[in-house]
Amino acid sequence: MDLIFLKLGGAAITDKTRPETPRPHVIRRAAQEIRAAREAKGFRLLLGHGSGSFGHPVAQKYRVHEGIAADGDWTGFVETQAAAARLNRLVTDTMLEMGVPVFPIQASASARCQDGELIHLEVSPIREALAQGLVPLVYGDVAFDEKRGSAIVSTEALFSYLAPILEPSWILLAGDVEGIFSANPKSQPGASILPRLAPKDLSKIESALKKAEVSDVTGGMAEKVRRMARLVEKQPGLRVRFFSALVPGLIQQVLTDPEASIGTLLAAG
Repeated sequence: MDLIFLKLGGAAITDKTRPETPRPHVIRRAAQEIRAAREAKGFRLLLGHGSGSFGHPVAQKYRVHEGIAADGDWTGFVETQAAAARLNRLVTDTMLEMGVPVFPIQASASARCQDGELIHLEVSPIREALAQGLVPLVYGDVAFDEKRGSAIVSTEALFSYLAPILEPSWILLAGDVEGIFSANPKSQPGASILPRLAPKDLSKIESALKKAEVSDVTGGMAEKVRRMARLVEKQPGLRVRFFSALVPGLIQQVLTDPEASIGTLLAAG
């Protein structure tokens, strides 16, 4: 069976303007749509979610993403991990309640970074969960870093590390906007969705991706697109679709038919 990676964006499942404010109705609807799609079409699923208003404000406050010296104050490191885990517990409980057999994976338990880049993650529990028909659930988390002391590992970083190992056919990123736009849609309402991008097109839209309206210690949309573009360059058969998690029915529709012309497709060629 095909393997799909799906991320529920932190800005979709939480209100990023208010600390630790989830959107339970979005999480519940996403769970319902994931269950329905799995029942309608057999595929294996690796699910991920962002930290939204849980992990990002704490990490920003303590600058965990910039590193912590060995003899520094590690309070922010553990508080960021705890905040991310609180959101993951909520997502996990909702998924299980709605019939999605998620198996949460705490990246910080095994992740190692080198100057901000993920260089190790224990993959065997994820493989085993998939083999048993479960849905591994990863999420943005902290990690120890061999150079900086501390780092933040985004869901996209986890996907990028796991994709060459697990070889998904699709990566689906469901966020709070409908796709990749020609300009920032929040500041320029007339901006249009780009239906398709190739890695070579990235330089043309860099300016539209640079600024996020709320703090994001993982680099916001610009870093998400750059990371996915690098991944597609390395794995030309992999395709990435950006779309909205806030439009009812879209998660189910895209999971059932990733080829559907929804949002933005990032692919080689």
